[in-house]
Amino acid sequence: MNLTILVPTRGRPANLARLWQAFVATCDMPTRLVALVDNDDPELAAYQALADELHDEPYFRMGIGPRLRLGPTLNEVAPKWAQRCGAVGFMGDDHLPRTVGWDGRYLEELEKLGTGLAYGNDLIQGQAIPTQVAMTSDIILATRCMVPPGMTHLWLDNAWLALGNALGAISYLPDVIVEHLHPIAGRAQWDAGYQECNTDALSSADRAVFEAWQESELPAWVQQIREYER
Repeated sequence: MNLTILVPTRGRPANLARLWQAFVATCDMPTRLVALVDNDDPELAAYQALADELHDEPYFRMGIGPRLRLGPTLNEVAPKWAQRCGAVGFMGDDHLPRTVGWDGRYLEELEKLGTGLAYGNDLIQGQAIPTQVAMTSDIILATRCMVPPGMTHLWLDNAWLALGNALGAISYLPDVIVEHLHPIAGRAQWDAGYQECNTDALSSADRAVFEAWQESELPAWVQQIREYER
């Protein structure tokens, strides 16, 4: 099994460069980082320069496309990568793996589960919710989604936790540190991206979609995943 981590990013090319350097320092498997960049990003030139700089890196890829926001971007891209590898994950451009071999640990847990999800300790939420996650590709291939459709940005981690619990197949690795450098913990500045995403209106809207999905769609997802033949 191999792992691809999707990293939607906007306005933070320096964060993406920092994350790639953390991959270089901590990955012990051929884990691919796929950066997903909006074609209207004000920092697009800097992202393209980084992609040019890393052109010869076999495990770095960058995709540039129309802005869809976080949830729709994952649902657009994840099924394509799920066809190519055994596991697909998510990190934000403000996550930073600290534990050497974190990717191997994720894959080890996923191999044990057969079908399921795994996540590490982000030093903010810990076990409470998976702000970063890896999942076996059959989950995505069975549902054609990585997150419930209609969710923009928030409550995605709650959906991953609910799905893992419903499957009875989610592993939390407390000693695998993937730090979340978020302003809520004083580890980043409240830039335009954070301000746009962290509003009461968006939280309420995403929560409503999550709760409706959990009530009416989650059982069908579990059935689809369990019946999927890899």
